[in-house]
Amino acid sequence: MASSLVRPSHGRWIGGVCAGLARRFGISANTMRLIFVISCLLPGPQFLIYIALWILVPEER
Repeated sequence: MASSLVRPSHGRWIGGVCAGLARRFGISANTMRLIFVISCLLPGPQFLIYIALWILVPEER
């Protein structure tokens, strides 16, 4: 069973969203960051979704 979605306090770069998503789905944080950067090259609201997750996803305690 995967862990719940939280923004980790260690291993994060900016908001910890990519690190939290990577931990949740069991992949490397750098892989998730690469996926996010590549997705930002495509049309869509990726950056706005990142900001929303930064606000909505709780920080790890």
